[in-house]
Amino acid sequence: MQFIDLAEVEVESGSGGDGMVAFRREKYVPAGGPAGGNGGKGGSVLFTAVENLQTLLDFRYNRRFKAENGTKGGSKNCTGASGEDLIVEVPCGTIIYDTENDEILVDLVEPGQTFKIVTGGKGGLGNAHFLSNSNRAPEYALPGQPPQQKRIRLELKLLAEVGIIGLPNAGKSTLISVVSAARPKVADYPFTTLVPNLGVVRKPSGDGTLFADIPGLIEGASEGAGLGHDFLRHIERTRVLLHLVEATSEDPIGAYETIQQELIAYNDTLATRPQILALSKIDAVDDEEVAAIAQALSEVAQQQVFLISSATRTGLDPLLNQVWQQLDELAAQRAADKLALERAAFPVLK
Repeated sequence: MQFIDLAEVEVESGSGGDGMVAFRREKYVPAGGPAGGNGGKGGSVLFTAVENLQTLLDFRYNRRFKAENGTKGGSKNCTGASGEDLIVEVPCGTIIYDTENDEILVDLVEPGQTFKIVTGGKGGLGNAHFLSNSNRAPEYALPGQPPQQKRIRLELKLLAEVGIIGLPNAGKSTLISVVSAARPKVADYPFTTLVPNLGVVRKPSGDGTLFADIPGLIEGASEGAGLGHDFLRHIERTRVLLHLVEATSEDPIGAYETIQQELIAYNDTLATRPQILALSKIDAVDDEEVAAIAQALSEVAQQQVFLISSATRTGLDPLLNQVWQQLDELAAQRAADKLALERAAFPVLK
Protein backbone atom coordinates (compact mmCIF):
# COMPACT_ATOMS: atom_id res chain seq x y z
CA MET A 1 0.00 0.00 0.00
CA GLN A 2 1.33 3.42 -0.94
CA PHE A 3 1.85 5.91 1.85
CA ILE A 4 0.39 9.27 0.84
CA ASP A 5 0.35 12.04 3.44
CA LEU A 6 -0.55 15.10 1.33
CA ALA A 7 -3.50 15.71 -0.98
CA GLU A 8 -5.54 18.57 -2.41
CA VAL A 9 -9.22 18.06 -3.19
CA GLU A 10 -12.30 20.06 -4.09
CA VAL A 11 -15.49 19.75 -2.08
CA GLU A 12 -18.93 21.00 -3.04
CA SER A 13 -22.17 20.87 -1.12
CA GLY A 14 -25.53 20.18 -2.69
CA SER A 15 -27.66 23.06 -3.90
CA GLY A 16 -31.08 23.64 -2.41
CA GLY A 17 -34.14 22.60 -4.40
CA ASP A 18 -36.32 25.28 -5.97
CA GLY A 19 -39.66 26.20 -4.49
CA MET A 20 -42.81 25.13 -6.36
CA VAL A 21 -45.59 27.28 -7.80
CA ALA A 22 -48.83 25.27 -7.62
CA PHE A 23 -52.51 25.71 -6.76
CA ARG A 24 -55.03 23.29 -5.38
CA ARG A 25 -57.61 22.42 -8.01
CA GLU A 26 -59.81 19.74 -6.53
CA LYS A 27 -63.47 19.11 -7.22
CA TYR A 28 -64.74 19.63 -3.70
CA VAL A 29 -62.18 22.22 -2.55
CA PRO A 30 -63.38 25.58 -3.77
CA ALA A 31 -60.78 28.35 -3.84
CA GLY A 32 -58.05 25.91 -2.96
CA GLY A 33 -55.35 28.56 -3.04
CA PRO A 34 -51.57 28.25 -3.43
CA ALA A 35 -50.12 24.83 -2.62
CA GLY A 36 -46.52 24.92 -3.86
CA GLY A 37 -44.06 23.25 -1.46
CA ASN A 38 -40.58 24.34 -0.42
CA GLY A 39 -37.49 22.89 -2.01
CA GLY A 40 -35.35 20.37 -0.15
CA LYS A 41 -32.07 21.28 1.56
CA GLY A 42 -28.84 20.37 -0.20
CA GLY A 43 -26.46 17.88 1.39
CA SER A 44 -23.33 18.97 3.27
CA VAL A 45 -19.81 17.52 3.04
CA LEU A 46 -18.32 16.32 6.31
CA PHE A 47 -14.92 14.80 7.08
CA THR A 48 -14.58 12.28 9.89
CA ALA A 49 -11.53 10.62 11.44
CA VAL A 50 -11.37 6.82 11.53
CA GLU A 51 -8.82 4.41 13.00
CA ASN A 52 -8.69 1.90 10.14
CA LEU A 53 -6.96 4.28 7.69
CA GLN A 54 -3.27 5.19 7.78
CA THR A 55 -2.79 6.96 4.46
CA LEU A 56 -4.45 9.49 2.15
CA LEU A 57 -4.07 7.17 -0.83
CA ASP A 58 -7.79 7.33 -1.73
CA PHE A 59 -7.48 11.06 -2.37
CA ARG A 60 -4.88 10.55 -5.07
CA TYR A 61 -7.51 9.08 -7.38
CA ASN A 62 -10.63 10.88 -6.20
CA ARG A 63 -10.09 14.63 -6.00
CA ARG A 64 -13.67 15.93 -6.08
CA PHE A 65 -16.38 15.29 -3.53
CA LYS A 66 -19.94 16.53 -4.06
CA ALA A 67 -22.99 16.05 -1.90
CA GLU A 68 -26.49 15.48 -3.28
CA ASN A 69 -28.72 18.36 -4.36
CA GLY A 70 -32.07 18.96 -2.75
CA THR A 71 -35.08 18.28 -4.98
CA LYS A 72 -37.72 20.74 -6.09
CA GLY A 73 -40.80 21.30 -3.97
CA GLY A 74 -44.00 19.52 -5.00
CA SER A 75 -47.65 20.34 -5.26
CA LYS A 76 -50.07 19.93 -2.35
CA ASN A 77 -47.53 21.65 -0.07
CA CYS A 78 -45.07 18.79 -0.39
CA THR A 79 -41.50 19.71 0.56
CA GLY A 80 -38.79 18.40 -1.74
CA ALA A 81 -36.43 15.70 -0.51
CA SER A 82 -33.21 16.87 1.15
CA GLY A 83 -29.92 15.88 -0.40
CA GLU A 84 -27.94 13.26 1.53
CA ASP A 85 -24.85 14.47 3.37
CA LEU A 86 -21.52 13.17 2.08
CA ILE A 87 -19.28 11.82 4.85
CA VAL A 88 -15.62 11.42 3.85
CA GLU A 89 -13.36 9.26 6.01
CA VAL A 90 -9.75 10.27 6.70
CA PRO A 91 -7.05 8.84 8.99
CA CYS A 92 -6.76 10.12 12.54
CA GLY A 93 -4.15 12.87 12.57
CA THR A 94 -5.34 14.59 9.39
CA ILE A 95 -5.16 18.39 9.32
CA ILE A 96 -7.44 20.16 6.83
CA TYR A 97 -6.35 23.51 5.40
CA ASP A 98 -8.25 26.04 3.29
CA THR A 99 -5.92 26.46 0.30
CA GLU A 100 -7.18 29.99 -0.36
CA ASN A 101 -5.64 31.45 2.81
CA ASP A 102 -3.72 28.43 4.19
CA GLU A 103 -5.89 28.56 7.32
CA ILE A 104 -6.31 25.42 9.40
CA LEU A 105 -9.98 24.45 9.34
CA VAL A 106 -9.71 21.46 11.67
CA ASP A 107 -7.26 18.96 13.11
CA LEU A 108 -8.98 15.57 13.19
CA VAL A 109 -7.19 13.68 15.95
CA GLU A 110 -9.75 11.60 17.83
CA PRO A 111 -11.62 8.67 16.20
CA GLY A 112 -15.13 9.75 15.28
CA GLN A 113 -14.25 13.46 15.33
CA THR A 114 -16.25 15.10 12.52
CA PHE A 115 -16.14 18.51 10.89
CA LYS A 116 -18.47 20.08 8.31
CA ILE A 117 -16.41 21.55 5.46
CA VAL A 118 -19.23 23.00 3.33
CA THR A 119 -22.94 23.38 4.14
CA GLY A 120 -25.73 22.45 1.78
CA GLY A 121 -27.86 25.22 0.30
CA LYS A 122 -31.29 25.91 1.77
CA GLY A 123 -34.33 24.99 -0.24
CA GLY A 124 -36.32 27.75 -1.94
CA LEU A 125 -39.74 28.73 -0.63
CA GLY A 126 -42.83 27.61 -2.51
CA ASN A 127 -45.66 29.97 -3.35
CA ALA A 128 -47.73 28.69 -0.42
CA HIS A 129 -45.29 30.46 1.87
CA PHE A 130 -46.20 33.85 0.43
CA LEU A 131 -49.94 33.56 1.04
CA SER A 132 -51.27 36.59 2.91
CA ASN A 133 -54.42 38.65 3.28
CA SER A 134 -53.17 41.04 0.64
CA ASN A 135 -51.86 38.34 -1.69
CA ARG A 136 -54.30 35.46 -1.96
CA ALA A 137 -52.78 33.88 -5.06
CA PRO A 138 -49.01 34.38 -5.22
CA GLU A 139 -47.60 33.12 -8.48
CA TYR A 140 -43.94 33.09 -7.61
CA ALA A 141 -41.50 30.97 -5.62
CA LEU A 142 -37.85 31.26 -4.66
CA PRO A 143 -34.97 29.24 -6.11
CA GLY A 144 -32.84 27.12 -3.84
CA GLN A 145 -29.56 28.46 -2.53
CA PRO A 146 -26.48 27.63 -4.62
CA PRO A 147 -23.90 25.13 -3.30
CA GLN A 148 -20.77 26.05 -1.38
CA GLN A 149 -17.42 25.15 -2.91
CA LYS A 150 -14.03 24.95 -1.28
CA ARG A 151 -10.59 23.68 -2.20
CA ILE A 152 -8.82 22.08 0.73
CA ARG A 153 -5.46 20.51 1.48
CA LEU A 154 -5.20 17.39 3.58
CA GLU A 155 -2.02 16.83 5.56
CA LEU A 156 -1.51 13.66 7.57
CA LYS A 157 0.66 13.65 10.67
CA LEU A 158 1.03 10.22 12.17
CA LEU A 159 -0.26 9.71 15.70
CA ALA A 160 2.59 7.70 17.20
CA GLU A 161 3.72 8.01 20.80
CA VAL A 162 7.34 7.12 19.99
CA GLY A 163 9.22 8.33 16.91
CA ILE A 164 12.43 6.51 15.93
CA ILE A 165 14.85 8.94 14.30
CA GLY A 166 18.42 8.93 13.06
CA LEU A 167 20.56 9.13 9.95
CA PRO A 168 19.95 6.68 7.09
CA ASN A 169 21.05 3.11 7.87
CA ALA A 170 21.09 3.75 11.64
CA GLY A 171 19.05 0.59 12.30
CA LYS A 172 15.62 2.14 12.76
CA SER A 173 13.73 -0.30 10.55
CA THR A 174 15.50 -3.31 12.05
CA LEU A 175 14.59 -2.14 15.54
CA ILE A 176 10.89 -1.69 14.79
CA SER A 177 10.78 -5.07 13.02
CA VAL A 178 12.23 -6.76 16.10
CA VAL A 179 10.10 -5.11 18.80
CA SER A 180 6.81 -5.12 16.85
CA ALA A 181 4.97 -7.01 14.11
CA ALA A 182 5.91 -4.39 11.49
CA ARG A 183 7.88 -5.76 8.55
CA PRO A 184 9.62 -2.83 6.84
CA LYS A 185 12.21 -3.29 4.12
CA VAL A 186 15.64 -3.76 5.69
CA ALA A 187 18.97 -3.66 3.82
CA ASP A 188 22.58 -2.61 4.40
CA TYR A 189 22.41 0.56 2.29
CA PRO A 190 21.03 4.03 3.07
CA PHE A 191 17.46 5.13 2.29
CA THR A 192 15.97 1.65 2.55
CA THR A 193 12.95 3.24 4.25
CA LEU A 194 11.09 5.51 1.86
CA VAL A 195 7.91 5.86 3.92
CA PRO A 196 7.18 5.92 7.67
CA ASN A 197 6.57 2.49 9.16
CA LEU A 198 4.22 1.95 12.08
CA GLY A 199 4.44 -0.84 14.61
CA VAL A 200 2.60 -1.60 17.86
CA VAL A 201 4.93 -2.54 20.72
CA ARG A 202 3.38 -4.29 23.72
CA LYS A 203 4.07 -3.02 27.21
CA PRO A 204 4.53 -5.50 30.06
CA SER A 205 0.98 -4.56 31.11
CA GLY A 206 -0.29 -5.72 27.71
CA ASP A 207 -1.20 -2.27 26.41
CA GLY A 208 0.00 -1.39 22.92
CA THR A 209 2.16 1.63 22.12
CA LEU A 210 2.52 2.91 18.57
CA PHE A 211 6.08 3.38 17.31
CA ALA A 212 6.88 5.20 14.05
CA ASP A 213 10.05 4.56 12.07
CA ILE A 214 10.73 7.92 10.39
CA PRO A 215 12.70 7.77 7.09
CA GLY A 216 16.35 8.72 7.50
CA LEU A 217 17.10 12.41 7.81
CA ILE A 218 20.22 14.03 6.41
CA GLU A 219 21.85 17.41 6.78
CA GLY A 220 19.60 20.04 5.22
CA ALA A 221 16.43 17.94 5.62
CA SER A 222 14.60 20.87 7.22
CA GLU A 223 15.26 22.86 4.04
CA GLY A 224 14.14 20.13 1.66
CA ALA A 225 17.22 17.94 1.25
CA GLY A 226 16.95 14.17 1.08
CA LEU A 227 13.93 12.09 1.99
CA GLY A 228 13.35 13.45 5.47
CA HIS A 229 11.81 16.78 4.49
CA ASP A 230 8.46 15.21 3.60
CA PHE A 231 8.34 13.21 6.83
CA LEU A 232 9.62 15.60 9.50
CA ARG A 233 6.00 16.57 10.15
CA HIS A 234 5.32 13.11 11.56
CA ILE A 235 7.71 13.74 14.45
CA GLU A 236 5.62 16.67 15.70
CA ARG A 237 2.92 14.49 17.25
CA THR A 238 5.23 11.99 18.95
CA ARG A 239 5.65 12.27 22.70
CA VAL A 240 9.08 10.67 22.90
CA LEU A 241 11.88 10.56 20.33
CA LEU A 242 14.09 7.46 20.20
CA HIS A 243 17.32 8.64 18.59
CA LEU A 244 19.55 5.92 17.11
CA VAL A 245 23.22 6.58 16.37
CA GLU A 246 25.07 3.92 14.40
CA ALA A 247 28.13 2.57 16.20
CA THR A 248 29.79 1.75 12.86
CA SER A 249 29.47 5.36 11.66
CA GLU A 250 32.67 7.20 10.77
CA ASP A 251 31.56 10.12 12.96
CA PRO A 252 28.92 9.11 15.56
CA ILE A 253 29.11 12.46 17.34
CA GLY A 254 28.62 14.32 14.06
CA ALA A 255 25.67 12.05 13.23
CA TYR A 256 24.01 12.90 16.54
CA GLU A 257 24.59 16.64 16.14
CA THR A 258 23.30 16.63 12.55
CA ILE A 259 19.92 15.23 13.61
CA GLN A 260 19.70 17.64 16.55
CA GLN A 261 20.33 20.62 14.30
CA GLU A 262 17.72 19.50 11.76
CA LEU A 263 15.08 19.02 14.45
CA ILE A 264 15.67 22.52 15.80
CA ALA A 265 15.74 24.05 12.31
CA TYR A 266 12.41 22.44 11.43
CA ASN A 267 10.60 23.25 14.67
CA ASP A 268 12.40 24.61 17.71
CA THR A 269 9.85 23.00 20.05
CA LEU A 270 11.27 19.62 19.04
CA ALA A 271 14.43 20.55 20.94
CA THR A 272 12.47 20.22 24.19
CA ARG A 273 10.84 16.90 23.21
CA PRO A 274 12.02 14.06 25.49
CA GLN A 275 14.71 12.04 23.74
CA ILE A 276 16.13 8.62 24.49
CA LEU A 277 19.55 8.07 22.95
CA ALA A 278 20.79 4.65 21.84
CA LEU A 279 23.97 3.47 20.15
CA SER A 280 22.92 0.81 17.62
CA LYS A 281 24.72 -2.04 15.85
CA ILE A 282 27.13 -2.60 18.74
CA ASP A 283 27.57 -6.21 17.61
CA ALA A 284 29.62 -4.93 14.66
CA VAL A 285 32.16 -3.05 16.81
CA ASP A 286 34.52 -4.31 19.54
CA ASP A 287 33.62 -3.61 23.16
CA GLU A 288 36.37 -1.08 23.83
CA GLU A 289 35.36 1.06 20.85
CA VAL A 290 31.69 0.85 21.82
CA ALA A 291 32.51 2.04 25.33
CA ALA A 292 34.58 4.95 23.99
CA ILE A 293 31.86 6.05 21.55
CA ALA A 294 29.17 5.78 24.21
CA GLN A 295 31.23 7.84 26.67
CA ALA A 296 31.88 10.59 24.12
CA LEU A 297 28.25 10.60 22.99
CA SER A 298 27.00 10.79 26.59
CA GLU A 299 29.23 13.80 27.29
CA VAL A 300 27.97 15.65 24.20
CA ALA A 301 24.29 14.81 24.72
CA GLN A 302 24.42 15.13 28.52
CA GLN A 303 22.30 12.01 28.98
CA GLN A 304 22.49 8.26 29.27
CA VAL A 305 23.32 6.29 26.14
CA PHE A 306 21.76 2.84 25.74
CA LEU A 307 23.79 0.18 23.93
CA ILE A 308 21.70 -2.01 21.62
CA SER A 309 21.92 -4.50 18.79
CA SER A 310 18.63 -5.29 17.10
CA ALA A 311 20.24 -8.16 15.19
CA THR A 312 21.23 -9.98 18.42
CA ARG A 313 18.44 -8.38 20.54
CA THR A 314 21.08 -7.07 22.94
CA GLY A 315 20.04 -4.25 25.25
CA LEU A 316 16.46 -3.96 23.96
CA ASP A 317 14.74 -4.64 27.30
CA PRO A 318 16.50 -1.80 29.20
CA LEU A 319 15.82 0.52 26.26
CA LEU A 320 12.10 -0.30 26.15
CA ASN A 321 11.83 -0.04 29.94
CA GLN A 322 13.18 3.49 29.65
CA VAL A 323 10.60 4.26 26.95
CA TRP A 324 7.75 2.99 29.16
CA GLN A 325 9.07 4.97 32.14
CA GLN A 326 9.30 8.15 30.07
CA LEU A 327 5.77 7.73 28.70
CA ASP A 328 4.38 7.07 32.18
CA GLU A 329 6.06 10.21 33.53
CA LEU A 330 4.65 12.28 30.68
CA ALA A 331 1.17 10.84 31.26
CA ALA A 332 1.40 11.65 34.97
CA GLN A 333 2.56 15.19 34.17
CA ARG A 334 -0.33 15.71 31.72
CA ALA A 335 -2.80 14.48 34.33
CA ALA A 336 -1.35 16.83 36.94
CA ASP A 337 -1.45 19.78 34.53
CA LYS A 338 -5.05 19.01 33.63
CA LEU A 339 -6.05 18.84 37.30
CA ALA A 340 -4.31 22.14 37.98
CA LEU A 341 -6.18 23.80 35.11
CA GLU A 342 -9.51 22.44 36.37
CA ARG A 343 -8.84 23.72 39.86
CA ALA A 344 -7.87 27.11 38.50
CA ALA A 345 -11.05 27.29 36.44
CA PHE A 346 -13.30 26.09 39.26
CA PRO A 347 -11.73 27.16 42.59
CA VAL A 348 -13.14 25.59 45.71
CA LEU A 349 -15.41 28.04 47.54
CA LYS A 350 -14.72 28.43 51.23
